[in-house]
Amino acid sequence: MNRAPGMVDVAREAGVSHVTVSRVLNNHPSVRPETRARVEAAIEKLGYRRNSVARALKSRRSSTIGVVLAGTELYELPRILRGVQTAAQRAGYWVNLASWQGGTTVDLTETLQRLTDQAVEAVAVIADRPMAVDALTGVVTGVPMTVIMSGNVPNPDLGFVELDQELGARLAVRHLAGLGHRHIVHLTGSLRTFDARARVEGWRAGMKETPGARGELLEGDFTGNSGYRLAHYLVTREGHERPTAIFAGNDQMAMGVLAAFAELGVKVPGDVSLVGFDDIAGAAYLVPALTTVRQDFVTLGARSIEQLLRMMQGEPASSERIAPELIVRRSTAPPRPSA
Repeated sequence: MNRAPGMVDVAREAGVSHVTVSRVLNNHPSVRPETRARVEAAIEKLGYRRNSVARALKSRRSSTIGVVLAGTELYELPRILRGVQTAAQRAGYWVNLASWQGGTTVDLTETLQRLTDQAVEAVAVIADRPMAVDALTGVVTGVPMTVIMSGNVPNPDLGFVELDQELGARLAVRHLAGLGHRHIVHLTGSLRTFDARARVEGWRAGMKETPGARGELLEGDFTGNSGYRLAHYLVTREGHERPTAIFAGNDQMAMGVLAAFAELGVKVPGDVSLVGFDDIAGAAYLVPALTTVRQDFVTLGARSIEQLLRMMQGEPASSERIAPELIVRRSTAPPRPSA
């Protein structure tokens, strides 16, 4: 046989009809046990594999969930996808990935249409900036959809699951304030993204909660280079008092701050306390070990799938925020009495 075996070949080998083979494949209860055994033996002998794509297009059930990567600054994407994949497989679903790097609503609609043409049963969109959510506002896919890392979604038919970035920033400021710091500078990530904007709001809220607090925002871009550059600026600029504490937009920026301070002779936490965000691998082994805000990206991905499964069962779209955790290490301490 020069082609892959089909249902007709299985039926001929088993001595039954094409319809009977179909019933066996779909676990129909009307098939007698001895007939089922004969068909299964023929399948085994011929090495038959059913055409899952054709079946999905016919039944509109593919046991597949589509995932759209809508952004360019998804730093923790591997951990999010691990949560998505694990939760989907546990529920008996495969994951089909697509990417949208910006552009028009039409472009995004076409990306979603390609997924629905493959009979995906639901879609999760991992979005890092408002543009992606704005593009989703009027999109209709005909299948349940949720947005991950999304901020607030204006479309009531879309669910969303996100890590509570604002709370994480407030925890960082509260920690520093509790140590006695009042001059706290925030080095932001890219303000095009949800994460950076939410962390700015959390920093502001934390500062308002702290009597006598003062500070400023300096815009970075989530890279170690921007942390390095801004730390140099803080130390070398004239006519400004050095802050006693820095809240960096993420751990990569905090690493840049540590490198700059090492060159400039600024001690952490002796001269300046430092807090990062994300708790990336290795943060505990920096010198000094980095105080940071830990986010559970694996849980974020898993919760998005759990929400989609509920929507697929007829539940309405909902919103969910996952609380982060402050991890205190050696890069923070009370300010010196003379500060």
